[in-house]
Amino acid sequence: MRTVIFDLDGTLADTSADLIASANACFRAMGAGDQLDPVADAVTAFHGGRAMLRLGLSRLGRPEAEADHWYQPLLEAYEAGIDRHTRLYPGAVAAVEALRSTGYAVGICTNKPTRLAEVLTTRLGVRQLFGSLVGADTLPVRKPDPAPYALSVRLAGGDPARSILIGDTETDRLTGRAAGVPVVLVTFGPEGRGVSRLAPEALLDHFDDLPALADRLLGRTT
Repeated sequence: MRTVIFDLDGTLADTSADLIASANACFRAMGAGDQLDPVADAVTAFHGGRAMLRLGLSRLGRPEAEADHWYQPLLEAYEAGIDRHTRLYPGAVAAVEALRSTGYAVGICTNKPTRLAEVLTTRLGVRQLFGSLVGADTLPVRKPDPAPYALSVRLAGGDPARSILIGDTETDRLTGRAAGVPVVLVTFGPEGRGVSRLAPEALLDHFDDLPALADRLLGRTT
């Protein structure tokens, strides 16, 4: 079965504002006030909680090693407001439904903690659309190691040899390279078409184009 695996943050959903709000809650708890901007720092948000904490700590002149101490409080703050501002990107649901209707298996492979990914996709009303969800802590390793990706394909009912990864960052590009599968990077995230610098097999400007693009990369069934 042909399979399309999606990253979550920055690919299926714009989670940046809620992620940055959780980091800023930590900086306020330090007595420092907000350090991150939801627009200017959106790219950092999609690289994870520790990346946001390290950026804010560096702006405060504090040791970046403190990020580990504040990571759990960040997760707690994030879960409390996980879907306050988060929205699915336009056309995402329709594209996933179109893929499923033509025989594709679909799943999610994310570096978000698994429980939070389950909570968010359920709150957004899309969890039932995906045959698998592999998070940062499902296995002892995470993307760009290829093992979580391969597991997400198999749990969805597919074969990694007939799969593609839809993502938005260098981590996704490296994951695809390690797994030996085509990577499609979306251009509607904070970097826009700047992700072309990562030389993916294809760029995706809108989810409306995904079913045809998947057919091109994986071949049509007869």
